[in-house]
Amino acid sequence: MQKTSSRLLALLSLLQTHRDWSGDDLAGRLGITPRTVRRDIDRLRELGYPVRAFKGPTGGYRLDAGSQLPPLLFDDDQAVALALALQSAATDGTIGEDAARALATIRQVMPARLRRRIDMLRVTAVQPPDAEEPSPAGPELLVELGRAIHAREELRFDYGNDAPGRARRTQPHHLVTWRGHWYLVAWDLGRDDWRTFRVDRVRPRTPTGPRFTPRDLPGRDVAAFVTGRFRGTDGSTTDWPCRGEVVLGLPAQAVAPFARDGIVEELGPDRCRLTLGSWSWTGLATTIGHFGTGIQVIGPPQLTRAFAELAALYAEAAEGGSEREPPRGLPS
Repeated sequence: MQKTSSRLLALLSLLQTHRDWSGDDLAGRLGITPRTVRRDIDRLRELGYPVRAFKGPTGGYRLDAGSQLPPLLFDDDQAVALALALQSAATDGTIGEDAARALATIRQVMPARLRRRIDMLRVTAVQPPDAEEPSPAGPELLVELGRAIHAREELRFDYGNDAPGRARRTQPHHLVTWRGHWYLVAWDLGRDDWRTFRVDRVRPRTPTGPRFTPRDLPGRDVAAFVTGRFRGTDGSTTDWPCRGEVVLGLPAQAVAPFARDGIVEELGPDRCRLTLGSWSWTGLATTIGHFGTGIQVIGPPQLTRAFAELAALYAEAAEGGSEREPPRGLPS
């Protein structure tokens, strides 16, 4: 005989499948007597679950929308926050379908006043035009990696285009999302350094390895570490490795919407100062060049040299035009 708590959860799971159940069917599925089913239904009602009985040859039950949320689960504000979070997650390429089903299940047992609030707050997540396709990593893989992280067990896996048979050996620490992709943050034992691995390129090997004592991330903050790594640092800081200052021949209001995380200061009706960072000096000079206006470099000297190198490359390209032999592999 199942314990009462686990039996109630099993009963609730059956009732949430959007169908009517007879008392005998529930008793048969759970391996209990119809009398025990009736007692368990009463317990669910006491917890706030709106289970409606209907008449028939053997009687039956369905889970209906009720007048209050189960008090041991969520208050009204928590329920609304959860529903909004699930609406946002429903656009995720990895867990979107499961999130949509979870939202439908939760909405079914919400009282009418909360359903009205949720229905008035429809959320549509819009990806930027240049956003990458979502990561195809499946929930099963995420759960498997999460289990290894929680158990603090070494993880071996084949990765991406690595040579066949050359497995990575890691100490997994965190699962993170970044611009639509899932990443595993781990200490790579073969490279003696921290690495971030795209989860959809990970193919775990079994069994997992021995347990380990977790190391401290640089900066001890996973969000800062991942941000720093994608900005080209060692992860101990979120600052860009290359940061420069220029004066542009444009009003501040024309520059600010496109300055990302840069600082824009108004110098006059047609001039502004821009302080901006990037992963390289060439990348920084290229980004500033996108504004298509006069540029005065304030510093540092590395940014001035990057502009000079780009100017030489662009001048050479302009002089060569279409008469130069195209690079190999490209159509003439």
